[in-house]
Formats: sequence, C-alpha cells, structure tokens
Amino acid sequence: MTKQESNIKATDDEVPDPLSTRDDSGHDSEESYWLRKKNELNADGVPYSEWDDSRMLVPSSLELGPGAVDRYVISKQIARMQEPRRLTPDDMDERRIIYPESSNRRMVNRFRDLRTKLLEKSGGNNFTIVISGAATGAGTSFVALNLAASFAFDQSKTAVIIDCNLRDPSLHVTLDILPEAGLTDFIEEPDYDIARILYPTGIPRLRLIPAGSRRETPSEFFTSFRMKQFLQAVRRRYPDRFIILDTAPITESPDARILSELCDYSLLVVPHGRVTAGLADTAAMAFNTEKFVGAVING
Repeated sequence: MTKQESNIKATDDEVPDPLSTRDDSGHDSEESYWLRKKNELNADGVPYSEWDDSRMLVPSSLELGPGAVDRYVISKQIARMQEPRRLTPDDMDERRIIYPESSNRRMVNRFRDLRTKLLEKSGGNNFTIVISGAATGAGTSFVALNLAASFAFDQSKTAVIIDCNLRDPSLHVTLDILPEAGLTDFIEEPDYDIARILYPTGIPRLRLIPAGSRRETPSEFFTSFRMKQFLQAVRRRYPDRFIILDTAPITESPDARILSELCDYSLLVVPHGRVTAGLADTAAMAFNTEKFVGAVING
C-alpha cells in the first residue's frame, strides 16, 4: 500500500498524515512528524509525548525489581497511553489483524486460545518469545503481529513486537510506518534513546520496534552483549508488557536460535501442506527444548 492509498484515520484531533515529512509549504521538514508532535498538546491538553512510553514506569521499578510498582499506578499509566493515530476496523481487516470486535471470530478465538496457553505457561507473568517459521513464507509475521495484538486486547497490558527479521523486515510495511531508526541503530549506538525506536502502531497498547537501517550482519547484532542488555531492560522496565520477536525462518538463518537463548520461549510457525513432517521436526529441534512451547499450523 502506498502512502497515498493509506486510509488510516486520526482520532480525536485533526492529525496530518503521520507518514508525511513535509511542512505546510511542501518542503521536507528537518525532523519527522512524530518528533515534532511530541511537544504539542491534544484537545484534552495531554502532550503527544504520552505515546512515548519509553519512560512509562517510575525509576523505583528498576531499582526494586519487577512488581515493585503499585499495579494500580501501572494500569493508570497504561490507560493514558496515547495513540496519535488509530487503524480503523477496515484497516485491520485489510491487514488481517485481529481486534476485539472483528467479525472473524474464528481467527480471534484461535489467537486468544494461543495467548491463554502461553499465559498459563508463564503463570500469568509477562515474557519474551521468539517466533520463527519452518520455511520462507510460513506466515511468521502474521502470527507474531496477531499474537501481539491479542495481548493488547487487555486494557491493563501492553505489548511490543520487535522486527528481528533483518534480512526481510515487513512489519513496518504492514502497519504503514516509515521508521527513521530501529533495533540495529539502537544496538550500534550506546547513547541511543529507546524512545526513538518505539513506534505507535495504530493499535491501542501495541508498539513496534522496526528492524533498523543497518542490517548487513544480523547474527553479529543478536550475539552482542548490547542485544542482551536491550531485552533485559525492556522487560524490566515494563513488567506488564509482552515482548514478541519476529525472526527469519530458523531453517535458513541462525538468528532465531541465537535469540531464543535470550528469551523465555520460542514458537514455530509451520505452513500447512508446504513442508514435510520431517522438516517441521528438524526446525522444532533447532530450538532449545526447554524453551520451545510448540508449533502453530498456519494456512
């Protein structure tokens, strides 16, 4: 979908096209729309920087560990998370993204069931999970995005999906986002502010961290100590956030296997009728058996 064809609509305020980087005179702006909007107020007098939830929790949560912050305070902060734009039901249907009121109850219920099983596995706690495919075109991004959306159904929870498929990133395209920076930029620059790589998706309580602009050697990024620090910091900072990593097929890249060692769980997406049982078993066995939670048949 091109920028001109996008039918994303703003809510509450007259918000210009979020993909635009031009000013009123038609010239390119020096900074992106979102960076410019962060210091403005909406109709309710709330700064748009509220969608920048990189500092959503108070410092004591980091100092005292998970659960230290009063859950009521956290839930109120989550409720205040602003969405500079929202995907309409038609937008969501077009992109095959679930939402609570979707008429496709079969798909909604399947992802809700998957979410419930994962919550049972984690004891209700937030977690990090790697999702990878058994082959190219397995639908990994589709499963990862909809699982993230299902967690965001809960108004007291948030989710972030991280595009770790550095060879062929696609989530920003699906969500009509033109990112200025992403994961690899953050990993390469020690002083990079995480707020610069967290993007509102148009789905309430769901954020995207895109792949980034530097993607020549993916495995080097994922084996770096900074990647480990990044995942630990995101999880500790947001005790009510579920973190989903969308990765390249595990049969074609070591990325998913490397990342699974840094995460709590791993999940395999198997395209229906397109791979043999032997190939699916081989892909599953590539994961750490202690973290592997199962496979999703997609198709």
